[in-house]
Amino acid sequence: MTNLPDRADSPNPPEMRASDTDRDRVAQILRDAAGDGRLTLEELDERLDLVYAAKTYADLEPVTRDLPAAGSPGPSVPVTGRAPGFAPVPDAPSWKSGVAVMAEFKRQGVWNVPAVFTAFAFWGGGKIDLREARFSENEVRIRAFAVMGGIDVIAPEDLTVHVTGIGIMGGFEHDASGPGAAGAPRVIVSGFSFWGGVSVKRKARREEKRLRREQRRREELE
Repeated sequence: MTNLPDRADSPNPPEMRASDTDRDRVAQILRDAAGDGRLTLEELDERLDLVYAAKTYADLEPVTRDLPAAGSPGPSVPVTGRAPGFAPVPDAPSWKSGVAVMAEFKRQGVWNVPAVFTAFAFWGGGKIDLREARFSENEVRIRAFAVMGGIDVIAPEDLTVHVTGIGIMGGFEHDASGPGAAGAPRVIVSGFSFWGGVSVKRKARREEKRLRREQRRREELE
């Protein structure tokens, strides 16, 4: 079956129930395809809805039928140095910085993260959400400086994170540091907080979390 695990010991693989791991694997293929230009952002969203609503392999198979299998470059040439599943999207926005002076800034949704992103908050707040972000480099540095303000960095569970910042009469959270999925980009969060705080947390992607919750609810009603 295209892009899905083979089960030679099963007489009818398409009817087998799909696991969360199977859904995540197919979702990764879709994100790769969007990064390669095979899918638009609208098509990516539509297919991700189908993936996380799928119950069996048969439900998953049509979603990637017109795409190359995982690990196959297809007719296009891979971009050197780009991490699988996190490739940049050509028409997505990109920012190199975020500044909040008695105000706030937000960097979230689908956006292309540069090699270095600088954030500064003074009597204000900033939010850097990497859950749907894409990366042109395998290593990205986020420089966060909070002075009597706060900056929140949110990373997906499959991203490699290393926090090195320090807090001076403030807080700089290091709990999110840890490895991610194989081949995932590495994000280094550095900087300092003074009478403020920099929060770095890991969270599941919002759409995946919502669709999984809806799926479990439907299964409970059956």
